[in-house]
Amino acid sequence: MGYLDATQPFDQILSSSLSDSPFHMVTLIGKNDRDEFDVLYSNQLAQQHFQQSAGVQASDFFGDLWKPIKSKLRKLPSEGYKQTEIEWKSEGVSTLYELYLQTGQLECGEAIIFLEINERQDLATERDSRTELEHKYMSFIDRNLDPIFTIGRDYTILYSNEAVFELYGYRQKEVSGRSILNLLDDEKKSEFKYVIARALGGETVEMDDVSFSHKNGHLLPTFLKAIPILMDGYVNEIHLLLRDTSLHQENNEKLYFLSNHDQLTGLWNRNAMKSHFVEDAAYAQRAEESLAFLHLGLDRFKLINESLGHTGADEILKIVADRLKKICPTTAKLYRKSGDEFIMTLSNHTTAKTEKLSQQILGDFAKPFYYNHQEYFISASLGISIYPEDGKTLEDLLRKSEQALRFVKQRGRSHYRFYQDRMNSIFPDEALMESHLRRAIELDELSVHYQPQVDLRTGQISSFEALLRWNNRKFGFVSPGQFIPILEESGLIHDIGDWVLDQVCRQLKEWQKKKFRFVRIAVNISPQQFRLETFIDKVKKKIIDYDIAPSSLEVEITESSLTDMDETISTLNELKKIGVTIAVDDFGTGYSSLSYLKQYPIDIIKIDRSFIKDIETDAKNAAIARTIINLAHNLGMDVIAEGVEKELQAQILLEANCYKAQGFLYSKAVPAEVIVEKYFSALG
Repeated sequence: MGYLDATQPFDQILSSSLSDSPFHMVTLIGKNDRDEFDVLYSNQLAQQHFQQSAGVQASDFFGDLWKPIKSKLRKLPSEGYKQTEIEWKSEGVSTLYELYLQTGQLECGEAIIFLEINERQDLATERDSRTELEHKYMSFIDRNLDPIFTIGRDYTILYSNEAVFELYGYRQKEVSGRSILNLLDDEKKSEFKYVIARALGGETVEMDDVSFSHKNGHLLPTFLKAIPILMDGYVNEIHLLLRDTSLHQENNEKLYFLSNHDQLTGLWNRNAMKSHFVEDAAYAQRAEESLAFLHLGLDRFKLINESLGHTGADEILKIVADRLKKICPTTAKLYRKSGDEFIMTLSNHTTAKTEKLSQQILGDFAKPFYYNHQEYFISASLGISIYPEDGKTLEDLLRKSEQALRFVKQRGRSHYRFYQDRMNSIFPDEALMESHLRRAIELDELSVHYQPQVDLRTGQISSFEALLRWNNRKFGFVSPGQFIPILEESGLIHDIGDWVLDQVCRQLKEWQKKKFRFVRIAVNISPQQFRLETFIDKVKKKIIDYDIAPSSLEVEITESSLTDMDETISTLNELKKIGVTIAVDDFGTGYSSLSYLKQYPIDIIKIDRSFIKDIETDAKNAAIARTIINLAHNLGMDVIAEGVEKELQAQILLEANCYKAQGFLYSKAVPAEVIVEKYFSALG
């Protein structure tokens, strides 16, 4: 309907067609003397609905509906009109009233209000349905865990839900009105526009691997779905449903990392080495360059394992890996091969370049490793093979670098060597070697050699160390560094260890029978032998069977044998009761706890050769040697230095009050007949 002319007189209003409208309830109201409203006029439809006649107060005419009507009147301008609505609930039924209010005046000048009321129960139902639908729609948008943008045809952002803020950091007010293109990775904008064009055509389109910019500036990998909003068959807006794929990428990266990295140290593993070798070898071939494989093995790491257990040894390996990472140049890659072995590949190899890196590695390993506030000295050996000179497959290169590594360990460790063809025949298959070792005693291939221990003050010799040698009919002379680990790992160390003990006692008996001057022979006892319950009985039996002086037999054990306090002290006390001399070999390289020195009945400490090497030029090695010597003397123990090769080394040791030494300066280990011929003339 149209609005009334406010200047119309009352008679004209009454004559209006509205007065007889069957569709609208019409009333005229005005204020009375009590400043209350009266109904001056109402049409028939209004009177029927409210069951009242004109001439009564408005509150009586409209009943409970008057209060909300009156509140609307207060907001009516003094001259003008207002269109509004009132929702009214009665007995559980909701009714919507549409109100048209307009001010006017009578001929006498009295102000009146024209009120038209339309009852619309269908509008209330429709609005409830619409409101419910809107709530469902907005709940889906607002409560969705995935970010959702609503954009227009021109890419303008019209709306964004809370998840946009959670993932990308933008509040709605920060992005509303901006172009969605401003948040996209530039490389994907063309593809994105194509996706939006298809969505504007009515398709639901997906887009993978698109990056959206976070408020902080970094890009997040995102999966996108463009959903058109259709209204009367026309698309004016689009919902962009986004999903963060960084977690998926992160999981893929984790899987890739686990499959290509060593779980303990985080270094590349053998799987990665295979993959890298294909690329590195191809590049080296194109560039006509060489690729060096530096095969690093830790020396005597089994002692660390036995001393600290697997957990402690693993921690040491992590520390070693960290040190190697720092050494590793940018032109190299670092891998953990297995156990205590590492591989470093160096591109654009030259002999000088590879030697320099090898020397740097060995130099860094001369420094102590710290674990649980304790120093550990761990040396390393290096074997080197070169692509393509030594092989064109990874298997060949690793095999030859390992052969070079073993060659180094056989010749004293803590050095490096390049692979040479002659090494191929020196290091046979370990399984084959083990089978030969099992028949070594039967075939009379084993022998015991003796290395003199010299008194640095007088030059006299009163003790020897017994060392096992193996001359195999297939392999020739095999290094103890190669076959001793096989003995220990296979369990053969028990039978062959017993054989060595028997040979030493037999030799002592022979020399005693010949009335040679009294000497003592040290026998190396492996941790496996030492921990056997029958070990003490075996020693007693040999001494009794050969009728030798117990003090002529020296039991030499490694620090790793001393880890179990109760068991160790019981065994050592039994040995002392027999009268056997007890020595600790390679002191300072293994367990290295000062507590056992105080509690165990130890007679001799042997300083490991790693501390004697370069003692004349390495101030730290000299300081460590002096400390061990002073410590031993203060605890009432003798000291023997191993690996003495130079006169100056012997002089430094003597000045530090170390009175005994053994090494190539005096003699290598030789057969018993050489000892008799060369030394007993001076001893006899």
